[in-house]
Amino acid sequence: MAAIRKRGDKWQARIRIKGQAAIEKSFSSKTDAEAWAKITEAEMIRGVFIKRTDAERTTLCEALDRYEREVTPGKRGAETERQRIKAWKAERLASKSLATLRSTDFAQWRDNRLKAVKPSTTRLELAIISNLFNIARKEWGFEGLANPIESIRLPSVQNARNRLFFDGEEALLLDALRPIQREENGQWGSGCGNAWLLPLVRLALETAMRRGELLALRWENIRLADRVAHLPMTKNGNRRDVPLSTCAVEILTGLKPKADTKVKQLPKGPVFPITANAVKLGFIRAVERARRHYIEHGGTDDRMLIDLHIHDLRHIAVTRLAERLPNIVELASVSGHTDVRMLRRYYHPKAEDLAKKLG
Repeated sequence: MAAIRKRGDKWQARIRIKGQAAIEKSFSSKTDAEAWAKITEAEMIRGVFIKRTDAERTTLCEALDRYEREVTPGKRGAETERQRIKAWKAERLASKSLATLRSTDFAQWRDNRLKAVKPSTTRLELAIISNLFNIARKEWGFEGLANPIESIRLPSVQNARNRLFFDGEEALLLDALRPIQREENGQWGSGCGNAWLLPLVRLALETAMRRGELLALRWENIRLADRVAHLPMTKNGNRRDVPLSTCAVEILTGLKPKADTKVKQLPKGPVFPITANAVKLGFIRAVERARRHYIEHGGTDDRMLIDLHIHDLRHIAVTRLAERLPNIVELASVSGHTDVRMLRRYYHPKAEDLAKKLG
């Protein structure tokens, strides 16, 4: 039976069922205590009651800390996920216990978040919380913990982008990516503070590799003599050999560290020893510098160097490759697309050229 009594400024509900351990819980009001006792007692009598003490004592912030320690390190996008977790821990919801978080909390958060970021970003952020709740229930012993994300609508995403370079835009961007140099007067001139960005961008345009693939590229997986770069793991979870153009080989040759002649050891380690965030921020700043340079020299095109992102380089590269590799299967082998239908957003044949093929 359930007993309700007041202890200090709290109302305590205590339930005792024959053959089961007694449970109790404190509430700020008698009404809440009675409501909890009624539901819990009925569940205990039916034998379906699940103790939620751990979920009630664990805040979302604490769960995120554990998730970051145990789950995030095993992911390919661990660095990016850590940044999202850091942002989540600064949210108001982070102070609430897992047991008290409801779908309405996250629905309201979703609506507010969509005012500041794109739907794709919101979906990725909610995916972390959804996975956290599932792991807490399946692996951390938080039995009976419902996943509130499964009950809300996720924002629809339109990821397709067809951004290509405008005339002169590539030259301006590459010039803005050139490493900063000391001028004759001893002062540092304008330029990119990260010397790795220019070759990374040039290689991205030559190979159509994703940012993560470029950063995962290691010297021990590159065979310059065969003009092949091996990727043991890609976004799709598959390994892939990337054919290298003559220009791509020249870029890599310029970056290749010298082998240790004493022990005849081949170069090892990452080709680009920088983080994904450094690439993202460096590219954004380079686009901004290039835009300022364009305006200062009389540029008037409002489209030039606007809405240009690092991932657009892949679209540009595959579009160029499509002109040299009209066979869509060969194109997929180079780009790494497992579904050739995805190449429709990268392949832009001109109607005039198709008409000539038709005869």
